[in-house]
Amino acid sequence: MNAIGINQKKATKLNKKLNQLLANYQVFYMNTRGYHWNIRGPQFFELHLKFEELYNDLLIKVDEVAERVLTLGGQPAHAYSTYLKVSQIKEKQNISDGKTAIKDILKSLKSLLKLQRDILSLAADAEDEGTNALMSDYIREQEKLVWMYSAFLG
Repeated sequence: MNAIGINQKKATKLNKKLNQLLANYQVFYMNTRGYHWNIRGPQFFELHLKFEELYNDLLIKVDEVAERVLTLGGQPAHAYSTYLKVSQIKEKQNISDGKTAIKDILKSLKSLLKLQRDILSLAADAEDEGTNALMSDYIREQEKLVWMYSAFLG
């Protein structure tokens, strides 16, 4: 058992997936910063603010996931070279069109949702209510974002 009473083998498995989630969040964060900086067109003001809201939320989640890895007795990944190797979300560059950015955000959110549901299953198996609660909160928030961004696209 680790320091918080979770089976060490199960905690190690969780940490591997959480580090994968961390990598995806970091790449998604940088992509969203790029959308915020580079957005152009008639919906500039609306999307510029929405992208800022999103990347600020992602920054909080990056810290929470890293701290959860530490709580489970692991070490959070902290190199972009590692993030780029393990992230399903790929880096995007020079996107200034709002619809293109929103479509990529939706694709990224769907990747996160799948990964977080996988982590939720592992957390349930490990009786890890802390990770379970964190993933449940993220899933609920992101499902709403999928609905909202999809509605924006029509």
